[in-house]
Amino acid sequence: MTQSVPVGEAAAVVVSVLWTTCSILFAAAGRRMGALSVNAYRIAAAVGLLGAAHLLRFGTLAPPADGAQWFYLGLSGVIGLALGDFGYFGALVLIGPRRGVLLMALAPIWSAVAAYFVLGEVLGPWTMVGIALTLAGVVTVVVEREDRGAGGVPRRRKVYGLLSGLGGSLGQGIGLVVSKYGMMVAGGGDGGPLDPLSATLVRMVVAAAFVWLAVAVAGRLPLVIRSARDGGAMLRTMAGAVSGPFAGVWLSMVAITYAQSGVAATLMSLMPVMIIPVVRVLYGEKTGKAGILGACAAVAGVSILFLV
Repeated sequence: MTQSVPVGEAAAVVVSVLWTTCSILFAAAGRRMGALSVNAYRIAAAVGLLGAAHLLRFGTLAPPADGAQWFYLGLSGVIGLALGDFGYFGALVLIGPRRGVLLMALAPIWSAVAAYFVLGEVLGPWTMVGIALTLAGVVTVVVEREDRGAGGVPRRRKVYGLLSGLGGSLGQGIGLVVSKYGMMVAGGGDGGPLDPLSATLVRMVVAAAFVWLAVAVAGRLPLVIRSARDGGAMLRTMAGAVSGPFAGVWLSMVAITYAQSGVAATLMSLMPVMIIPVVRVLYGEKTGKAGILGACAAVAGVSILFLV
């Protein structure tokens, strides 16, 4: 019997909407307080929000995860939420949001490859068509917008930005699969898969500890603390934390629980398409024919993934 409502796929699409929202908020905050401070405070806020939600739902702050689940989910948090997002923010700073978002569209490819080796997931031919069509649409949209408005970037900076973005997409893609392994395979207990909220809390706690430790070791802690004096930037950061690291990452765990990793990762990578009407309203940016065609291709790919 098939599911009447594709819960995992629907959650993944909502994640794209939430991440589109938080990208606008974090970009505005980053221009005022720096990407490093935004990254540190957003992940700390997400831990608090997830902990409160976990307490309300389960009556405890401690996720019911065993040692293996803590290890693999924590590892996925470091790979995807700490290092992956660090690479993404680095690409945004070095080569701009258009190129940065384009590189992050590679994450589903890394997820699909990693899921094949780690989880033994096999993607059928129509699913592959849907993924390819969606990715083609995403890439077409982002490339079209880059061609129309990209500024000159020094060669060395561009190389560093591309490497940073590739590392970010690799971290996010692999982190997603490692988290699914931690939720559904590693524990092996009688209680079944770990609840997505508990899994998200584990990932975020370990990732936050890693980020703040890295800030301290790098000697940037005083700078990060001083940046909190900017009330406007902090407000945007907190709002972004609600839509991204809290609700978005939580729903991403729901998505990978009920959908195949490659499918979920693809649907969660629609931000370059969804951001078109947002920038049109906020900044008056128009999208050319290639961008509209790419958006239609992405929508067609999503439809295939829903119907398969």
